[in-house]
Amino acid sequence: MAVITYVGSGQMASALAFPAFENGHEVRLVGSPLDGEIIDRLREDNYHLNLKRTLPDGVKYYKVDELEEALDGADVVLGGVSSFGVDWFGKEVLPKIKDDVPVLSVTKGMIEEDDGNMITYLDYWDEMNDGRLNLNAIGGPCTSYELADHDNSQVAFCGKDIETLRMLKDLLETDYYNINLSNDITGVEFAVALKNAYALAVTLAVGLAEKREGEGAIHYNSQAALFAQSVKEMTKLLELAGGGAENIIYGAGDLYVTVFGGRTRRIGTLLGRGLSFDEAMKELEGVTLESIVIASRTASAVRKLAEQGKADLNDFPLLMHVDEIINQGKEVNIPWKEFETETVI
Repeated sequence: MAVITYVGSGQMASALAFPAFENGHEVRLVGSPLDGEIIDRLREDNYHLNLKRTLPDGVKYYKVDELEEALDGADVVLGGVSSFGVDWFGKEVLPKIKDDVPVLSVTKGMIEEDDGNMITYLDYWDEMNDGRLNLNAIGGPCTSYELADHDNSQVAFCGKDIETLRMLKDLLETDYYNINLSNDITGVEFAVALKNAYALAVTLAVGLAEKREGEGAIHYNSQAALFAQSVKEMTKLLELAGGGAENIIYGAGDLYVTVFGGRTRRIGTLLGRGLSFDEAMKELEGVTLESIVIASRTASAVRKLAEQGKADLNDFPLLMHVDEIINQGKEVNIPWKEFETETVI
């Protein structure tokens, strides 16, 4: 039996309590500074207020001021913060972890550097902590609530050391939670981060259909076209970042599940219906939207790379339009003609 300490009681980290606990491990779930109410309720009856699921009886719960107690004796630390908790996790949590304890993160996203270079959160944390920790991450198409419901899922664990990844797989894999392994950190991490921006793009089509025909109207041709363009642009972005193009399978799969529900679908739909970005954000007040962060960062990075002659903005018409909607206040007007290509063999 291993002791696994989860830091951050977000939906995905909390859902991962199921495979770990069912495999016989001790699970310690620590709330972030924003998770006090969640931990209070879990201590009452194991019910997670945001995941809307009851966690296994026997999971141990800690508040953030009990972090050091929860880390004592841990064999693995699982990072469960959102993109908005990346700095807190890097500055307040990682320094408290022993050198020989591997870290596995569920956080999806990237950091844009001043020159337009894009780095993963693992790289960012590695720089913050002088490279002393064994940092790994999870990517792939897996929604927290369906994982908690034991729906079959296929993800990737990525990190520098394959033996560590094999050990982590042994701890968490079940008959419903299936795990690939990869030491292409950049490829896996960027593929799944980019899906947030492009899920917003695809769901613009949902809102456009509802704007024309009323709420509930759905047309799949337009969604499929935007999905295809998204995968095309994501593949080019992977190449720009230096990740293997084969990792697009994780980004495309994750894009698929994100388009069908959740916060990103809501913002894309509202924008497609004709709301301005500010109006849509007001309607979703209090909702964490990582898609906005990733879309803005990626577009900014691509623009900087284009200025240096390292990228061509014409390769990313959908991303650029999403950025215009979010950051320039433009109305939704999908640039369909800019997606067209001519192939001669």
